Amino acid sequence: MSRPSLSTLLALLILVIGAVQASADSPLSGTVKKIDGSEVDLAKYKGKVVMIVNVASRCGATPQYAGLQKLYDTYKDKGFVILGFPANEFGAQEPGTDAEISKFCTSNYNVTFDMFSKIVVKGDGQAPLYKALTTQADPAGDVKWNFEKFLIGKDGQVAARFTTRTTPEDPQVVKAIEAALAK
Repeated sequence: MSRPSLSTLLALLILVIGAVQASADSPLSGTVKKIDGSEVDLAKYKGKVVMIVNVASRCGATPQYAGLQKLYDTYKDKGFVILGFPANEFGAQEPGTDAEISKFCTSNYNVTFDMFSKIVVKGDGQAPLYKALTTQADPAGDVKWNFEKFLIGKDGQVAARFTTRTTPEDPQVVKAIEAALAK
């Protein structure tokens, strides 16, 4: 029996590395609690274009809820979803209970996209979802403030990251969503 050539071994190694990278954990794994208390498996969103946003009710960026809702209304029938995750790590700007947050979002911004229970997005107790997002995004690193946006493609991988200063209406955001939907 002859030994495989170096080029054959190298080709095999490239295939294995590619398979490992392709199977990297998607942020869309595990379960989270919706704002109404029900459990949701994030895998249900695979195959869709997903925007994940850490939100807060008492932040200077809180009016971004309106832009997020408009984005959702514009693209929801094309396979786009928004997942809002209240977080209180930045200036304690989300001190409310889930019920208070839900009422605030509905009565002030008519939010109809999926909202979830308050979670930790940075530091001690960071939720696994945000650990995956902040590790896999480009650039990687901690969430800096409320209303940071992560766009996940249909393949379940992070496709883009937008800072708080980049509003939902920004042409960069719209372009990234439309590109992800077209894939």
